[in-house]
Amino acid sequence: MRVLVVEDYAPVCEAVVQGLRESGFSVDEAADGNDGLWFASQNQYDVIVLDLMLPGLSGMQILKNLRAAGNEARILILTARDAVEDRVEGLNAGADDYLIKPFAFEELLARVQVLFRRRYDKSAPLIQVDNLVINTTLKPSVAAALS
Repeated sequence: MRVLVVEDYAPVCEAVVQGLRESGFSVDEAADGNDGLWFASQNQYDVIVLDLMLPGLSGMQILKNLRAAGNEARILILTARDAVEDRVEGLNAGADDYLIKPFAFEELLARVQVLFRRRYDKSAPLIQVDNLVINTTLKPSVAAALS
């Protein structure tokens, strides 16, 4: 479960990265558009959390470049741009979801989990093989407490 966070505002980036890592995701981070596009082009991510207002390339340019190159990662735009026109533009350009700042981390996490499930066409968070059942929505600490 690999996630790329492209966010230039350090406090938001650090909080999102820490929260996703504590939730069991492998997370890379980029603080500007050029690095974000490079990471997304050189690695395979399940989900990309993408700010729109970035130094260098804008998040919209990254989104359009990735989709033009055939990149199929699920992309969640995370931005302060809250106008309906901005949301429509982002979704029409190929984003899978759009979340406006300020946001609750729990909502961001739920949206990332939904995008991850959709990427692998899983309609339910449970994976079962014989008697083994894995709940992909539980944090590692919760799963350990249940065993």
